[in-house]
Amino acid sequence: MVIIAGPCSVESRNQLLETAVAVREAGAHALRGGIFKPRTSPYSFAGLGEEGLELLVEARELTGMPIVTEVMREEQIPVLTQYVDVLQVGARNMQNFALLHAVGESQHPVLLKRGMMATVEELLMAAEYILSHGNRRVILCERGIRTFENATRNTTDINAIPVLKEQTHLPVILDPSHSTGNWGYVAAVARAGIAAGADGLNR
Repeated sequence: MVIIAGPCSVESRNQLLETAVAVREAGAHALRGGIFKPRTSPYSFAGLGEEGLELLVEARELTGMPIVTEVMREEQIPVLTQYVDVLQVGARNMQNFALLHAVGESQHPVLLKRGMMATVEELLMAAEYILSHGNRRVILCERGIRTFENATRNTTDINAIPVLKEQTHLPVILDPSHSTGNWGYVAAVARAGIAAGADGLNR
């Protein structure tokens, strides 16, 4: 069971390093942290950019954990692949086909998140864009989908985990924090994902 953990967004050196040490001590295997952040509002904090990349590298040197960060545009790939271990394609970019082609061509490991309104088939087809370039290092991530329910941020599609495990050879992980949007539900949903057969968690 692989655990990827860390701050959604890298905001400062102290925040990142303290979090990195804490999640490593709690049993995490990899560190996540966003430095380029797509936001619903254009006025929200959108990440530190390359300054945050330097902090992620420092956190890796401190903890020994590989780092995962989101890529938003094709032109970011050459810089990111020099430093990070896994490129994350976020939910909002799951069907950004130019970006999928580019990360496939990079031959770098990719964590592909399911779009908030995407079907399982659409997620698998998005993965095919990456795989079509011979890049077999793809991880699928269920992170909840948008439904009429508003008790949680999204609706966690636990069904997707066994379906994906049946339909693909790729590893499948669950993001219980983005799928619920409430820290109080994370542990329960994480356990449900593990019981459903997830290969790891992205928290």
